[in-house]
Amino acid sequence: MIWPRLMQRALLKRCLHLRNSLIQTKSGKGAGKNMSNETDANGRLDDILAGYGIERSNIIPILQAVQAEFGYLSVGSISAIAKYLRLSESVVYGVSTFYAQFKFVPVGKRLIRVCRGTACHVRGVSRVLDETSKLLGIDPGETTADLEYSLESIACFGSCALAPVMVVNDDVHGKVTPDKVKQILGED
Repeated sequence: MIWPRLMQRALLKRCLHLRNSLIQTKSGKGAGKNMSNETDANGRLDDILAGYGIERSNIIPILQAVQAEFGYLSVGSISAIAKYLRLSESVVYGVSTFYAQFKFVPVGKRLIRVCRGTACHVRGVSRVLDETSKLLGIDPGETTADLEYSLESIACFGSCALAPVMVVNDDVHGKVTPDKVKQILGED
């Protein structure tokens, strides 16, 4: 069939784009280093893979386990998972990009998530996000070069009574103002 081949080519093209973006990230932000050499050296990825059978149904649990161990999915880990499961890299990449939970660049030690839901929007979250971006020197979806902070905007946390909401790692901060951002980042 022609359609599956076209889809596989499109996914492979996206996978190659991912590989290039990890190698050369936007002006050094995101520290797009490839951790596959580290992984091969100490065998952590091999240990993770050994805990799963070679069934296609294990792809999501393996992706989750690799991300839990390393904090993101590198090009090398996607290649190793594909080889282990006897799938193409484009199939593994296609599954991993379908779910928003998977990251393809290293995440900072402090993950800052800012809610962009309706209640937060009405209560001025844009100013909070702007202040956070300015203080960290990064935009949403980026990580500082020192891998200390990552900034994400999230559709909704479901904490509307506390709007606007910012979550730093697992600590929820409610009724955040631009002035409070400095305190929150200073506390961490």
